[in-house]
Amino acid sequence: MFNLELLNIVEIVITVFLVLLAFLAINSKTLIKSVMFLSALSMLSVLAFVIMKAPDVAVTEAVIGSGLVTSLFVFTLLALKKVGAKQWKTY
Repeated sequence: MFNLELLNIVEIVITVFLVLLAFLAINSKTLIKSVMFLSALSMLSVLAFVIMKAPDVAVTEAVIGSGLVTSLFVFTLLALKKVGAKQWKTY
């Protein structure tokens, strides 16, 4: 019937999880959950790049996509939360 190797099955599973995480990130009710789903999506894409034999792209995605962008999003959300709290206290 189908001749699927183990690597092809792993690629299909990773692809399904990538689409699922992207959907969850878009439809998340809170911003922090959305950022966490995007971080997980980025880490899973690192695994996909390693499977596709692109280690340089995987390292770049791990450092910039997962590390730098996630921390930038989290710090921005925390700063917005502090600014919002200060604005409500002044009124």
